[in-house]
Amino acid sequence: MKIGLASDHGGYNLKSEIIKHLKEKGIECVDYGPDNSLESVDYPIFGEKVANAVISKKVDYGIVCCGTGIGISLAANKVPGIRCAVVSDVFSAKMSKAHNDANMLSLGERVLGRGLALEIVDAWINTEFEGDRHSKRVNMIKEIEERYNK
Repeated sequence: MKIGLASDHGGYNLKSEIIKHLKEKGIECVDYGPDNSLESVDYPIFGEKVANAVISKKVDYGIVCCGTGIGISLAANKVPGIRCAVVSDVFSAKMSKAHNDANMLSLGERVLGRGLALEIVDAWINTEFEGDRHSKRVNMIKEIEERYNK
């Protein structure tokens, strides 16, 4: 499994912790930035970078972080085919993957503690899409996207 990650300045420390955690588990990580900065950067740039990597299959999944997880997820979700879920608890992490086939996860450094954030990441990575009746609904989301991206 290969995970693409990025953040803005508000999520930089959490992104760094997640990369370290994933590498300890033997999961390959691609860091799409920022490189080493807590200076203000624009989250849409980094959300789009990871979303493009997911869509082009350079990575299997994406994880993005900002202060709340909201802004960077909104940017990622503008890329057709992305289903980026903002998650603040383990149950929602599992359901975003099992029922919604989320291909990106968004976390807020200013919302979550390190321990909970890593539990959420583990739950999300270890959950599989259940398919079946959920496939119909995910396909409906794709159809909505197609109608507005013509």
